[in-house]
Amino acid sequence: MFGTPVIVTMISGGIIEDALPRWSPIMRTIDFWYEFASTYSYVSAMRITQAAAKAGVAVRWRPFLLGPIFKELGWNDSPFNIYAAKGQYMWRDLARVCDDEGLPLALPPVRFPQNGLKAARLALVGVTAGWTPAFTRGVFMASYAKQRDIADDETLRDILEQCSVDPDPAFEAATSPANKEALFAQTADAKARGIFGAPSFTVGEELFWGNDRLEAAIAWAKA
Repeated sequence: MFGTPVIVTMISGGIIEDALPRWSPIMRTIDFWYEFASTYSYVSAMRITQAAAKAGVAVRWRPFLLGPIFKELGWNDSPFNIYAAKGQYMWRDLARVCDDEGLPLALPPVRFPQNGLKAARLALVGVTAGWTPAFTRGVFMASYAKQRDIADDETLRDILEQCSVDPDPAFEAATSPANKEALFAQTADAKARGIFGAPSFTVGEELFWGNDRLEAAIAWAKA
């Protein structure tokens, strides 16, 4: 994945547009590890591009699956469901954070956690073509702002079309054995890097966990 194009954001007429930057091998890069079932990944996905672009740092979008990592920790569900007090706090905190960031939030989501497998496979397909950031934001908006089922093909097709992506070849590529293996490998890479939750950010071997550590990760990349 380190050879794939890096996505940054340009602002035009108040609309976020993703484009390939004039990238050089010495440009500092932050890897953004996210899981579509993760609440705080929603917040990070909606703000990372502008925050990184302002600092002159490129972003590499790295969708992965937390389920296999949680399973190895002995969890068969989100810790926010396993530990009721933790879940209650998270939902209240998420509302505060979204309010601070000016992000829409419609609770409860259609289910929690949502199944983000199909969305993650599609997001991985979009890396080379450059539509991963826009698609990722669309999926998170569907989940947390529109209360839609992100495991539903119709939902995902709508998002792809909003990103000007033809859904049929995208789905075909997403379900190919090679892409399925690529997502498996990306998840294994996350585990090897010591990632245990989402969102996470890596700069080289340095790991930062949580939406509230985004600025620290960007600062590290600039150092």
